[in-house]
Amino acid sequence: MELLGSTLTATYAHPRPTPTSFLPAISTMASSYRDRFPHYNLTHSLSLPWRPSTYYKAASNWPTLDPYCTRSQRVSESTMLPFVSNRTTLFTRYTPDDWYRSNLTNFQESNTSRHNSERLRVDTSRLIQDKYQQTRKTQADSTQNLGERVNDIGFWKSEIIHELDAMIGETNELTDIKKRLERALMETEAPLQVARECLFHREKRMGIDLVHDEVEKELLTEVDIILCCQERMKLYLDKAIAQLAASRATQHELEKDLSDKQSAYRIDDKCHHLRNTSDGVSYFRGVERVDATVSVPESWAKFTDDNILRSQSERAASAKLRDDIQNLLVVTANEMWNQFNKVNLAFTNRIAETADAKNKIQTHLAKTLQEIFQTEMTIESIKKAIVEKSAFLKVAQTRLDERTRRPNIELCRDMAQLRLVNEVYEVDDTIQTLQQRLRDAEDTLQSLAHTKATLEHDLAVKANSLYIDQDKCMSMRRSFPSTLRLVGFC
Repeated sequence: MELLGSTLTATYAHPRPTPTSFLPAISTMASSYRDRFPHYNLTHSLSLPWRPSTYYKAASNWPTLDPYCTRSQRVSESTMLPFVSNRTTLFTRYTPDDWYRSNLTNFQESNTSRHNSERLRVDTSRLIQDKYQQTRKTQADSTQNLGERVNDIGFWKSEIIHELDAMIGETNELTDIKKRLERALMETEAPLQVARECLFHREKRMGIDLVHDEVEKELLTEVDIILCCQERMKLYLDKAIAQLAASRATQHELEKDLSDKQSAYRIDDKCHHLRNTSDGVSYFRGVERVDATVSVPESWAKFTDDNILRSQSERAASAKLRDDIQNLLVVTANEMWNQFNKVNLAFTNRIAETADAKNKIQTHLAKTLQEIFQTEMTIESIKKAIVEKSAFLKVAQTRLDERTRRPNIELCRDMAQLRLVNEVYEVDDTIQTLQQRLRDAEDTLQSLAHTKATLEHDLAVKANSLYIDQDKCMSMRRSFPSTLRLVGFC
């Protein structure tokens, strides 16, 4: 078998030279020179009366014979003999050599034509077979390429599905942890409100109890810790929202790529299974000149690979963010619980101190009241003693007054006179001493009354502080959220 395209230089395209000795078969001679006219010039007389009319018909259609035909007609018209017996004396048109040469030429041309036709048929059959095999091979290569393309699309489609499932799962987990973070953030509002209300109620303490004590310091620290925890939660909540947006964007790209891959897989799989006998096969003229491609295999694979790598990166960032949020929830819950316990401990200590102070005040108040009673009794006894001493003073003064009425020499400065004078001085000094003691007792009573009022006021202050710390603040702090609620669980 010759190489494809060898027919362009086949020998039948160039006629072979005429062989010198060739005679066709007898059966082919009748048809080999039928209706043919010799190609050499006419040198014989054309005035034969028995010349067939077919010559004139053939000669009239051959442009090179027109002059001869016209001339022969003129000769025929002028020299035609009236008798048939005279035709033996005329010349014939051709010689036997001409006749043999004409037949030989026809035989050679027939042989050349048949030979060329046979070569053409063989080469054409070979060309058809070669082109058929080439077309079959080309179609098989195209089918193989389509199959490989379908496998490639199937591989990337499975990779996208796997990554998309992982991304959806990660997005759901991040959404759950985000909801937990939101619940935990909401749960911090109640402790913050309790701490602020405790500070507000403690502002209603009175007098000396309105002190910047350890409880107030711990309450302020608790408020700062809760606000700090809220800020961190809000920061991570914003990160979670941004990460969810990025994850959903990546998920959308994967879904779009998967949809394109599924469409391409369906189309290429249909093309892969198309055969020459399949339905729907038709001509689409000029479709091979339409180039609607936008990528090459390298960029096509890189596009999907970049989507998967971007998704894996977003998943890793999402997983890290979930861990950070989980750790944040545990840390903030521990911080708030530790500070809550510190505040409660400070409240307990302060309540104990206040109760002890209140008990001591009550003890001192009871003693003060007892002392006031005793002082009042002392004052009464002093007054009574003064009244009693007044009688003695009156008697002594009356005696002295009466003795001033003695006549003349009887006004003697005797022992009785001296004793009465000393008695008056002694009684008067006693009364003055009692009166001074009465004033001192009354001053002491006033001091005791002031102390009593102070103790009663301080007792009321302590009772108010105890009511605020024990009844109001501690009763509110019993409703502090549990650790599970602080980490976002219902």
